[in-house]
Amino acid sequence: MGYRTIVAVMQDEAGAAAMLDVATGLAARFEAHLIGVHAEPLPMPIASPMGFPDATLIGASEDINRAREEKLGELFASRLARENLSYEWRSLRSFSGDSVLSALESARCGDIVVVGHGSGEGGSPDIDTLIQGAGRPVLLVPKERTVRTEVKRIVIAWNGSREAARAVFDALPFILTAEETTILTIDPVERAGETGPLPGTEIAATLARHGAKVSIEPVSSGDWSRAQVMERTVREKNADLLVLGAFSHSRLREMIFGGTTRTIIENPPCLTLMAR
Repeated sequence: MGYRTIVAVMQDEAGAAAMLDVATGLAARFEAHLIGVHAEPLPMPIASPMGFPDATLIGASEDINRAREEKLGELFASRLARENLSYEWRSLRSFSGDSVLSALESARCGDIVVVGHGSGEGGSPDIDTLIQGAGRPVLLVPKERTVRTEVKRIVIAWNGSREAARAVFDALPFILTAEETTILTIDPVERAGETGPLPGTEIAATLARHGAKVSIEPVSSGDWSRAQVMERTVREKNADLLVLGAFSHSRLREMIFGGTTRTIIENPPCLTLMAR
């Protein structure tokens, strides 16, 4: 079992190197075909002081976009050729210029999507929409953190939700080869008058039947948020990968009140696999 088609979203040059390190590492590990996707905005009309389209400014903007597009394409192709991996490059145009939004169609036909945080001229990618709309697991590459593509230790944030279940089984190729997988249950509560297994027991047993090396760790959050508990556990376990279901609450609620998904998307503590 493995990922045979990997989609790598390249938003801008600032985050490209770290994202390519992860994507090429996975492609080599799983002998996968790697699809690189980048989008630039369509030319927008720019009016001169006289109210007429300013062809000079429009042309200059298009030149900048084309140069970035070509530079990223060359970076991707040279890296993949050097690694001797199967690959293709898809350069797209859209009104938003968001590579993530333009990559949705490609993402839906891949096994996993790798995306980093844009921090340069390309702007911040709409990762929320990618997770919501791709129907595939999304692997977030953290910015300004060292990541290891050889995943040995995994933390699974388990709350028994549909989203968590989806994320766990999407992460099986990692889990089955990991040296240690921790099922993290935050504030597990036993229902009054009911008897049943400790939260996380059943999913741990299922993974163990696959041959995974699994342990369960129930944790009380206390004054910590769930995202803080996850980050602390990742740090304590020296984990290479965090796995969690995204948007167990509605996206609108997360946007208004904040939430675990939003916090982790903005600052993943390590490589983070999310699914919905």
